[in-house]
Amino acid sequence: MSGSGAAGGDRGPPPEEPIDPRTDIGHVHLKVSDLERAIAFYRDALGFEVTQRMGDGGAFLSAGGYHHHIGLNTWESRGASPPPRGSTGLYHFAIRFPDRPALAAALERLIARSVPLEGASDHGVSEALYLRDPDGNGIELYRDRPREEWPRDADGRIAMTTRPLDLDDLRSAAESP
Repeated sequence: MSGSGAAGGDRGPPPEEPIDPRTDIGHVHLKVSDLERAIAFYRDALGFEVTQRMGDGGAFLSAGGYHHHIGLNTWESRGASPPPRGSTGLYHFAIRFPDRPALAAALERLIARSVPLEGASDHGVSEALYLRDPDGNGIELYRDRPREEWPRDADGRIAMTTRPLDLDDLRSAAESP
């Protein structure tokens, strides 16, 4: 195979029709080095519920009784170290919260458990908190603004930004009804 094609950077012709707009990303499944430590983080620091255990090698967790949003396993990674920075792989996965008070409550939960943030950004279209799990996997906790509030350029295209997120202002959303 030559350097052309999708793997070589040539995107080729656009598809006949775009993907169905109702499509979404349903869950993430992570290789972890210590299953109990990972379960404790996703359960206690983020608030997910364990829906199923797969012996001592895997577990599924969810919000709201869904079968699973997060899968964790040690099948190929028990005791392993995280991939080094500067290598390919997962940059982060994102967990979308339904509204600003829910994101604020998540921030309060992290603070109460002394989970450090790597960043906090206002992207115009969303507000986001960035952190890592105990295995070094990047996580974004975010809420979308209503579409009618998304910033647009002169041609009407989405114009995302990256500005610092005011954490005190976000925290005040958890305190108000």
